[in-house]
Amino acid sequence: MKIFIRLTAIAATTICLSMASYAQTPWDEVMMGKGEICTALIYEHSSWDQYWEGTYLRENANIGTFTRQTIMPMIAMGISKKINIIASLPYINTKASGGTQAGQSGIQDLSIAAKVDWLQKQVGKGKLLFLTNAHFSTPASNYLSDYMPFSLGAGAPEIGLRGIGGYKMDNGIVFRAAAAYLWRGQTEVERDYYYDNGSVYSTFMNVPNALNLHAAVGYWAFDNRLRMEATFMSLNCLTGDDIRSYNRPQPTNKMEVSQVGAWVQYFIKSDRGLGALAYFNQTVSGRNMGKATTFGIGLTYQFKAF
Repeated sequence: MKIFIRLTAIAATTICLSMASYAQTPWDEVMMGKGEICTALIYEHSSWDQYWEGTYLRENANIGTFTRQTIMPMIAMGISKKINIIASLPYINTKASGGTQAGQSGIQDLSIAAKVDWLQKQVGKGKLLFLTNAHFSTPASNYLSDYMPFSLGAGAPEIGLRGIGGYKMDNGIVFRAAAAYLWRGQTEVERDYYYDNGSVYSTFMNVPNALNLHAAVGYWAFDNRLRMEATFMSLNCLTGDDIRSYNRPQPTNKMEVSQVGAWVQYFIKSDRGLGALAYFNQTVSGRNMGKATTFGIGLTYQFKAF
């Protein structure tokens, strides 16, 4: 069996965590006011030509460069100034520059999240912040999850709970850290036997639960019209197996990834209207993952609905 089928894709959760709408990401401190709605359309491009088989980084000329492109529409709404709802539904296309296996394209997972602002307290020369974000996602199409790295996602439901703490100084500098627990369910596959640290006779695979950490140092300028951040993100599955030699990657694999990145967002007006964003992420370490370089661009439009 050719070596290229041992490759594995970046986890679907990692892809989704790269996205945003009106300055809102799952890990930030930004909240929209009551009755405000923002729509967003984001394009993301991710590619790699090296991957970790377990913890061993290797190249593979059979597959060449693997590319994953995502188009994500999103909508965010302020139920109140303390509660925001965010929904997204990405369309994904995967392909490789070499080999004979075909890429996949289609709608991935519907995700709905609720962010709650619990604390904003003036302490010294800034505000101490604490928020939570809870989300639920589920496959929105009947894609093949057991077709890595070309699969659109993990093919399993996910429930996540994130705590967000930060300190926003009066001069616009922001320090922030967030941690999330991600519970994943099972995905149904088109085979009734597989190996997961032992023989398993089943058409269902358990997708490992994971911890997600995020940290950022940011700066708001020009009356909060320009936002800039340097970011760090890690995703670590709590269980799972490694990709075995001459065997396929699969949804049971223990995926780990660490990324560093940068984020820029500009609002033409400080409160509502058109905005634009751009970001860049580089994978610096991983396990059963591609060593990916990712960039994204997007447009946002915010308005007052009620």
